[in-house]
Amino acid sequence: MMKQSSIKQIARQRIEILFEQAQKTAQTDPKVATQYVESARRIAMAVKIRLPLEFRRRTCKECNTLFIHGINCRVRVKQKREPHVVVTCLNCGNQTRYMMKKKVHGRIEQDNNKNETSC
Repeated sequence: MMKQSSIKQIARQRIEILFEQAQKTAQTDPKVATQYVESARRIAMAVKIRLPLEFRRRTCKECNTLFIHGINCRVRVKQKREPHVVVTCLNCGNQTRYMMKKKVHGRIEQDNNKNETSC
């Protein structure tokens, strides 16, 4: 029987290969690219690992489409409330928001080094 860590390592390699293939075929055959992304997601769920952030942000969570900026997705930067990026999938209309500032223990990280030296 294989170790759990070696199974996860093999799964990560396969996920990377599937995303590379999806990236190559996205322009010519978007349906095949979507199938690659779907397969990669299924592998990650079966082995119970999270997809890397770069892969999660390059795909639509609803229809598994690989984003190609300007062709099948729209990216906007919004300033309301907190600054964030809104990515809209043009295939299914799903919107995903990504915060631009990191949260640290429930608070938004701020620059506290404005005036360290005062007279």
